Amino acid sequence: MRSHYSGEISPELDGKSVTVSGWVHEIRDLGRLKFLILRDREGFIQITAKEGITRSEVLSDIDQLSKESVVEIDGRVKKNEKAPNGVEIIPDRINLISRSESPLPLDVTQKVSSDLDTRLNNRFMDIRKPEISAIFKLRGKILDAGREFLKENGFIEIHTPKIIASASEGGTELFPISYFDREAFLAQSPQLYKQMMMATGLDRVYEITTYFRAEEHDTRRHLNEVTAIDIEMAFIKDEGDVINILEKLVLTMIKEASHCKELDILKREIKVPEKIERIEYDDVLKLLEEHRKKLPWGEDLDTESEKLLGRVMREEFGSDLYFVIHFPLSTKPFYTMPEGERYSRSFDLGYKGVEIASGGQRIHDPKLLLERIKHFNLDPKNFEFYLKAFRYGMPPHGGFGLGIDRVMMQLLDLPIREVVLFPRDRHRLTP
Repeated sequence: MRSHYSGEISPELDGKSVTVSGWVHEIRDLGRLKFLILRDREGFIQITAKEGITRSEVLSDIDQLSKESVVEIDGRVKKNEKAPNGVEIIPDRINLISRSESPLPLDVTQKVSSDLDTRLNNRFMDIRKPEISAIFKLRGKILDAGREFLKENGFIEIHTPKIIASASEGGTELFPISYFDREAFLAQSPQLYKQMMMATGLDRVYEITTYFRAEEHDTRRHLNEVTAIDIEMAFIKDEGDVINILEKLVLTMIKEASHCKELDILKREIKVPEKIERIEYDDVLKLLEEHRKKLPWGEDLDTESEKLLGRVMREEFGSDLYFVIHFPLSTKPFYTMPEGERYSRSFDLGYKGVEIASGGQRIHDPKLLLERIKHFNLDPKNFEFYLKAFRYGMPPHGGFGLGIDRVMMQLLDLPIREVVLFPRDRHRLTP
């Protein structure tokens, strides 16, 4: 007989024989009556053993158990309105599969709290807590929804190199690695490769990817290893086509999250907006100045500006999500399509005061692209493999990178380290 998950056992199975497996969450000994709370990935199930009804060997086995040991239990389902899910199991056999040592590195029942470092150092056990595992179940579900949306809209999943010879976007914030007899780097993003795909005929691609950024941050929203959904799409009219896809993708993911049962465990409620507001960069500066924050034209939005903009958009526009469009060209990477001499066909997507996505239309003219590379004082030789793809027919294209860690962080109003299984920052390299 296969093991049932706790969520599969209902009062309708009253009197049926079942097998359940999981971790010993709690043991309560009331003398002639013993309760064992078993935990699996779907929740809890109560095991009730009583002298005179349960065999003495089973009662003895319960006495030998330690918390967090792994067990398999055969028994009969019995209705009990006071028990989790309205049922309990009367055990016929208890098989100890793996005994847990004592004391535990942290308390899964959370009667004793632990700080974040202790939890991350023992992440395997931290995730046994239902509200922590709920975060990652929810994360998986919104990624599934995002992947399904992209497939339905003609996007093909690709995988690009994570070991590269030179910077993807310029700059020095790269992790160098030893690659046989030469130096290489961990990829900042799949940017150059996904653009090259636009010259192949695979005109809509996406990747659920990893960024590596060697930035010495120490904040609640930055990590050095980041997960994102990156897309690129060709034959676009302008960046508006890209914005439309990103808007639908994000709303699809938030809608999926809004009706997941994990929100009950996390005690969260998520509202799904009908659309996402769009605001010009110049108008953002005016809004900020009205609220006593003056940002010089041509500068990117700093953390303080982002937070203030998030508060203003919520309080005055009723929107947690908003696109900032037409940034100054000087704030964007070399491959960004200019809009006149000063502006770019670019955008950022903000969510409650944090940038969660950035994108725009890219340059597809090889001459202009070479000019922009030189403008940023980058060596064209380092980009020869990339430039070659533009010389033999490159359609207009654009794309974005959507940070999944930040989406989860803002969706649940949690620090970024809470929503990443094994976070990597300047201080943490294990586990």
